Amino acid sequence: MSEVEIGRETRETTVRVRLSLSGEPGRIDTGVGFLDHMLELWAYHGRLGLTVEARGDLHVDAHHTVEDVGLVLGEALARILGERKGLARYGEATIPMEEALAQVVVDLARRPYFRFEGRFPVEKVGTFDLELIPEFLRALTMKGLFTLHARILYGENAHHMSEALFKALAYALRRALAREGEDVRSTKGVL
Repeated sequence: MSEVEIGRETRETTVRVRLSLSGEPGRIDTGVGFLDHMLELWAYHGRLGLTVEARGDLHVDAHHTVEDVGLVLGEALARILGERKGLARYGEATIPMEEALAQVVVDLARRPYFRFEGRFPVEKVGTFDLELIPEFLRALTMKGLFTLHARILYGENAHHMSEALFKALAYALRRALAREGEDVRSTKGVL
């Protein structure tokens, strides 16, 4: 499957996602400007076609919207990956953004695990709570059924640190999604 469209509706949010491996640009509108910016970077550098439309209880805060977008994106990614045959499976990227450096390592095996290391020098970029970045990545990982280790090695500007992290995620996933034959990359024969 090369494209999937799915949604999620709760009392707190409504999220629709269209994801493809084609890289054709889409529209991203979550109501959370900083999240939109990070998703645009992720899609562009990951060569993913991505459309996201989300509405949430932003009068409370952005937590439910950010987490639910991560959940739906993860589910979309899991559906596209299917049996994960022919994929390189592993991917790693270390990406700079001026003074900031971030590293992401992924394993597309169906064993979800998430680890985040790093500290932002501030709590917010604009009105966006930076503690929501690990929440988004955790949701993406758990529903996407893959392992993700994400580290912000250093930096001074929280915006740059966030950009480096999302770009590293994009490049790590691109490498893991690379075609390498027809088999599943596992001595077990299945992931």
